[in-house]
Amino acid sequence: MQKPVLVIKLGTAVITDSKGVISQAIIKKVAAEIATLSKRYNVVLVSSGAVGSGKSLIKQYKGTLTERKAAAAIGNPILIRLYQKYFTAYDIPVAQALTERVHFSRRAQFLQLKETFETFWANKIIPIVNENDLVSNVELKFSDNDELATLIAIGFDAEALIICTSVGGFMDDEKKIIPLVTNIDTHILGFVTTDKSSLGLGGMTSKLTFTRLANSLGIKVIITGLRGNAPFASALAGEQGTTFLPQESNLKARQKWLASGSITFGSISVDSGAAKAVLQRRSLLTVGIAQVHGKFTQGEVVQLKDDEGTIIGVAKVKLGAASIKENLKVKNVIAAHADDIVVF
Repeated sequence: MQKPVLVIKLGTAVITDSKGVISQAIIKKVAAEIATLSKRYNVVLVSSGAVGSGKSLIKQYKGTLTERKAAAAIGNPILIRLYQKYFTAYDIPVAQALTERVHFSRRAQFLQLKETFETFWANKIIPIVNENDLVSNVELKFSDNDELATLIAIGFDAEALIICTSVGGFMDDEKKIIPLVTNIDTHILGFVTTDKSSLGLGGMTSKLTFTRLANSLGIKVIITGLRGNAPFASALAGEQGTTFLPQESNLKARQKWLASGSITFGSISVDSGAAKAVLQRRSLLTVGIAQVHGKFTQGEVVQLKDDEGTIIGVAKVKLGAASIKENLKVKNVIAAHADDIVVF
């Protein structure tokens, strides 16, 4: 019987000190527990820390885009060597998987990526994932590794996504960790601060955004720290961190791929009539479109927003942004077919 997929994301602040130096003790602990978990799960490890590891080797580092790309290219081999060192103690090989957004935005390339990961697991290899910063187009970069980990979890239909942070969970306004969240509503969002680590890109807002997306597609998400000897197992058991419960999802694999809105290249705002039609599983016509945002082309995936700006779904469009704008007042022109729309 095929093992369920478990995606684990480690933030920069979790595995490095304030100077960006990777803690070998943390890497050793992570390797030890994943070695145990890999008997029950097909594990994907999404690890930050490359930029932090490499920036010390760039003179007068100021954090420009070019410097970050260079730092990532320097830091990735440092990071992978450490993982290789400590996983070897358990006779587990590791593979470095540097990905780009195009691997998720195009269905054929995504399926190739998925097959490659299945080859890793069949051979008891742990894939260690990061963005290929050196060549990634700045306009199509992942916002952070929370997004990358979420796309992997959705695309691979993971049972759970564990996001490790230095704060150890999602906290209320008294700085106490909330153990269980059944719904990310306005009450929960009210606890969010804009704080983020000086080393990382993302903050709790980012984590909640992608947690809500994963939850809506049936994936349990746990935000936790690395406290104790078996932090991942403890988190999965609900003994530490914050567990965000998933909603029921009957979407097929292709629909889940479409529904991962972070793949999108733009957005379309629709009027109330079009929003109603889309929610009733009907095609989107250009006459129901109020605004077009972004420079997407035919076949790419965009977000659909109602007249209040709420994201109601995503669609693989039959027309590019320019063509849609040209046909806004033309009747019976399909912007996205019903089969290519997933509503939330």
